[in-house]
Amino acid sequence: MPKTLAILLALAGAAPAWAAPQVETSVGTMAITPVAEGLEEPWAIGFLPGGAFLVTEREGRLKLFPAAGEAPRLVEGLPEVAAEGQGGLLDVMIPRDFAETREVWLSYAAAQGGGAGTAVGKGRLSGDGSRLEGFARLFAIPEGSSGGRHFGSRIVEAADGTVFLTVGDRGTGPLGMQAQDPMRGEGKVIHLNRDGSPATSWDNALPGLYSMGHRNPQGAALDLSGRLLTVEHGAQGGDELNAPEQGGNYGWPVVTYGRNYNGNKIGLGTSLPGTEQPLHYWDPSIAPSGLMVYSGALVPEWRGDIFFGSLNSDFLGRLDPDTPAETGYAEERIAAPETGRVRDVVEAPDGAIWFLSVHNGAAYRMAPAE
Repeated sequence: MPKTLAILLALAGAAPAWAAPQVETSVGTMAITPVAEGLEEPWAIGFLPGGAFLVTEREGRLKLFPAAGEAPRLVEGLPEVAAEGQGGLLDVMIPRDFAETREVWLSYAAAQGGGAGTAVGKGRLSGDGSRLEGFARLFAIPEGSSGGRHFGSRIVEAADGTVFLTVGDRGTGPLGMQAQDPMRGEGKVIHLNRDGSPATSWDNALPGLYSMGHRNPQGAALDLSGRLLTVEHGAQGGDELNAPEQGGNYGWPVVTYGRNYNGNKIGLGTSLPGTEQPLHYWDPSIAPSGLMVYSGALVPEWRGDIFFGSLNSDFLGRLDPDTPAETGYAEERIAAPETGRVRDVVEAPDGAIWFLSVHNGAAYRMAPAE
């Protein structure tokens, strides 16, 4: 054997095995492992029984990643989406009874006249995972509008099987009062039955209206008691964590902790009778996206804590509801090369924390290092 080749083989044999990147946290070292790469503007993750998972890409693609490590494949049968600005294919939600129904819910920006608005629908995933069969739109805000901003949008299955949809204000700005108009869909949480009929009704209000006065809620989840939580973007400052309740008004654009981008005051201040206060707020803004309340399965110290991503500051965040702070709850920011522009964060069936990085075009698994 040539001497040079022998040296190269010896060096290769002595090389250490690949190790997952690690990050230090308040409870110890976590390993961060890529589980899906080559994604184009990923928006949401949904887990299927048996270990497979789905990822939405904003341009209008839904990718299925089989459990056995096979190559991902595109799922056909999706609705047409208005992929402009922040619009496109957004959230994916897998109901708890998927094994029986095979339902997959999607939220998206739908073309409406000369503009677009937030919509939600569902289809049945074919047995081979190649297609959403019979996809039907179940709800869309009544009026689309121009511009590609502030669609929301997250889908959450409530404890009773009904469904919440968060809708952004469509970028109407501090002077736009659509989020305060109960007959309009902008800046609202919508509550639907599984067939798309309204699960909540008020007098003189849009059917299905649950709460109002939201700016751009891009994260939503249930806490361990089944309470709905949302995170939403403020303007310059004023990002919020809320616990929307039926009939609640969360203030935008009349009440906010933020200011306009030109530095001017927005609305009437930070509180007003008839509006609800956030559980937590951020100033300056972090652009929160994605939301998960952790079960504690792999990290018992984090049970009940609230995880979210940051789109402008490149970290995965954690709030501790048991520890008060000036802005609401004590916060930890977990930052690593993998946490670039975190769009979604979810808990996997095994208790690991998964998140999507738009900058890296990847999904990652975070769990205690071995």
